Amino acid sequence: MLSRVATYLGIVGVAAALSSSVACDKAPEAERSASSASADSVVGVFSEREKKLIERLSPLGEPPVDETNAVVGDERAATLGQFLFFDTRLSQNNKISCASCHEPDHGFSVAATLGHGIAGTPRHPPSLLNAAYHHWYNWDGSTDSLWAQAVGPLESPVEMGFTRTGLAHLIYADAELRRAYEAIFGELPDMSDAERFPKEARPVPAEPEHAHDRAWQAMAPEDRQAVNRVLTNVTKAMAAYQTKLVRKDAPFDTFVEGLSEGDEAKMAALSESQKRGLDLFLGKGNCVQCHTGPNFTDGTFHNLGLGPRDWLDKDEGRWDGVTKVSKSEFNATGAYSDKIDGKRGQWIEFLTRTSEDHGQFKTPTLRNVELTAPYMHGGHFETLEEVVRFYSLLDERVQLGHREEMLVPLGLSDQEIDDVVAFLKSLTGEPLPDELTKQPASPVSGAQLANP
Repeated sequence: MLSRVATYLGIVGVAAALSSSVACDKAPEAERSASSASADSVVGVFSEREKKLIERLSPLGEPPVDETNAVVGDERAATLGQFLFFDTRLSQNNKISCASCHEPDHGFSVAATLGHGIAGTPRHPPSLLNAAYHHWYNWDGSTDSLWAQAVGPLESPVEMGFTRTGLAHLIYADAELRRAYEAIFGELPDMSDAERFPKEARPVPAEPEHAHDRAWQAMAPEDRQAVNRVLTNVTKAMAAYQTKLVRKDAPFDTFVEGLSEGDEAKMAALSESQKRGLDLFLGKGNCVQCHTGPNFTDGTFHNLGLGPRDWLDKDEGRWDGVTKVSKSEFNATGAYSDKIDGKRGQWIEFLTRTSEDHGQFKTPTLRNVELTAPYMHGGHFETLEEVVRFYSLLDERVQLGHREEMLVPLGLSDQEIDDVVAFLKSLTGEPLPDELTKQPASPVSGAQLANP
């Protein structure tokens, strides 16, 4: 069953997309069978019901505005954030950057099952492509904004291993970083006083004897707040950059235009195999139940009943994520949010944890999915064919909680699996501009450089 998060997200517009997919699920069996193409047929015309469903999947508009981040859309912030995204100085060993686990050449994910920073990460790094459209971040939804999400990897001992005071010192000491930062956010605190602002300090609630935590607790409350403000300003700049990582205008989008206009040339953007795969996606596969809307995700959490893997520990997923996001000082209702009473704040206000959350993970977008293997929260499957075959069989043993009740074995033929995979590859959008995939020469934006 859908989680109560999906129910509440209806308030912010997801319900319309879900209602269309539920209509598909409740269609008479005869109609669904009739609409499912056989391997040797050519789907030239979709039913009116299917056409309406298809038109709800495209086009992908502009990302929703994150009201908690006032600098989204500020090119100065995006340039600073992009520079820091690729900067290995934001790590304990000066070797790890955000791009280490979010590689531009791999759909801003990695080809390995798990990420690897200072040490190995417990999950597969999700793609950052189209991440600006999400409501929750991380596989368990433990943060509620792109900027809040970035805090965790920076200070995680297995990822970048940095500290928030170390970050503030870096910005303060580097003339270009300081110039870029202060042009956007105003004057930095005076980090020259090492007694007030230790080189390495961060909260470590689970380890009160940790040197970083002791140093953090020894700081004056107002100094801790000042450092937190630097930290969140930096991560908001990173989010301003990541919001630009949008790949759309896929062959599927051209096909939908053609379907709406009756333009056969545009409809030819999909091969016959891809059209059959789309028909299966809507009908027999009922994939649209969860992968709905123009970003091909319902934005909520589900338990697929994935079996164990040697490289993974048991993971409670959303069960733990609800608690983390609710208690985070960096959530949408916290002091560092730029709008505490907006939609994201309402999501936190209405958020509760139930037994259904055990073992649930976020539905990923399917746009650009062919670029980001392996798949699932633990890199469970190496190929899209393996993913679709899993849904066809559902023959793995559930680890925690129970499998989503809507899931039933699909019993797809080899040809049908190939057709669904072919359709998924039609969701790959136009490449990003090359300048967005690498570190800029300076953290100072071009406009600032032109007007010193």
